[in-house]
Amino acid sequence: MEGSAAFSLLEFFKLGGIFMWPLLVFSVAAAGLVIDRVFFFFRHNLRIDLLYPQVLEHINGGNLGEAAEMLEPLTTRGMGARVLFCLVKHADLNEERLEKAVETEALSCINEMETGFNFLTAIGSLAPLTGFLGTVSGMIGAFRSIAEATEVNAQIVANGIYEALITTVFGLIIAIIAMSAHYILSSMADRFAVRSEKVCSELITALAKRSGIHSKTRGTKALRGPAKKNAD
Repeated sequence: MEGSAAFSLLEFFKLGGIFMWPLLVFSVAAAGLVIDRVFFFFRHNLRIDLLYPQVLEHINGGNLGEAAEMLEPLTTRGMGARVLFCLVKHADLNEERLEKAVETEALSCINEMETGFNFLTAIGSLAPLTGFLGTVSGMIGAFRSIAEATEVNAQIVANGIYEALITTVFGLIIAIIAMSAHYILSSMADRFAVRSEKVCSELITALAKRSGIHSKTRGTKALRGPAKKNAD
């Protein structure tokens, strides 16, 4: 049974004509890219929101060193941990520069997630076009057979019609798989971007408030000194 299925698949490939070869290349490339990205997303933890409560607690407690120690081991497989570690590590910067540093790190993570996405889009566009090209080629062959035949019957045009339909079907299947994978993976990257922006914005606000408290305290002490000296 398995030998018959393999033989049938091979026959379909042969009947599809020369345009089945680029479609085969597209299918292998799409499968490789999808598998690579799926393993990447499963290997890396994108849930930055799960780390938010712990980091916020450390920030409110003034324990940035402990927050960095907690996050650093998680940065190898945690995209969210990488962004938060960058935020904690550069917490001494002013708010504008801190936002820029965190944004740069988040964009770096998103670029890593989206590696190969452009190729999936290209395959999703080129595969059906190649299939339609095979369709045109098959129909040309079918009409040529009709023109050369003295008596027209279905068997004469069968090979041309096979080529036309098979390449179209394979091209559309490859495009559907590539574009569906691209949509799903892009959605995951977009969710990470939205969560990162929300979490980092709240944490930077918490840092700014704490910095404002310290700044106010230092200003109060500075005013008390001269006042006491004048009183003496």
